[in-house]
Amino acid sequence: MSKPPHDRFDDVPRDSGRVGAHRAEQPGINGPIALLWSAAVAVVLIAVGIFVALVLMGRIELFPAAGPEPQQSPSVLAEIDTSYRVLILNATSTEGLVDSARQKLLAEGWAGDAVFGSDGSTSEFDETTVFYVEKGDEAAALGLAEVLGGAQVEQSDHYASLNDSTLPQMTVVIGLDYPGASTATPDGAETPAG
Repeated sequence: MSKPPHDRFDDVPRDSGRVGAHRAEQPGINGPIALLWSAAVAVVLIAVGIFVALVLMGRIELFPAAGPEPQQSPSVLAEIDTSYRVLILNATSTEGLVDSARQKLLAEGWAGDAVFGSDGSTSEFDETTVFYVEKGDEAAALGLAEVLGGAQVEQSDHYASLNDSTLPQMTVVIGLDYPGASTATPDGAETPAG
């Protein structure tokens, strides 16, 4: 058998102990940077795990169903109940709307001392609204709204502190949509609200 030709690798001393390919350490990767990357990945994985766990437990709803209308439930029928006291607040700049609303209620059977109010306001309210406190007052609030010509109805305890008697009370806030209410135009003249 013939001997292979002589090349430069034949002159490498055999006592160095290094044989084969040797790879140098990658430049730019050191201990602190690798530790920071590891911590960042761990935080992301923990956050994703907590989120998935909350979704699976039902604590977070990804696609919530549309809630019911805040207006009124269709099962409640309007009922005119004259046993309620009615506080009427005029939230427009038009004077005399409280008396107009009061006359409508008196014509439906409310007692004169059960209907009272305040005329004039510094801030204007867009829609006439009947506010009631308890869920059981909703039918009476709907009836009162019909008497006033189709006002909005909303459950709220905002005006509950104004009730100074043991009788149940509803509050009517007259807005710019009430018949006879007017709004100021830029030149200062008032025009009736449509």
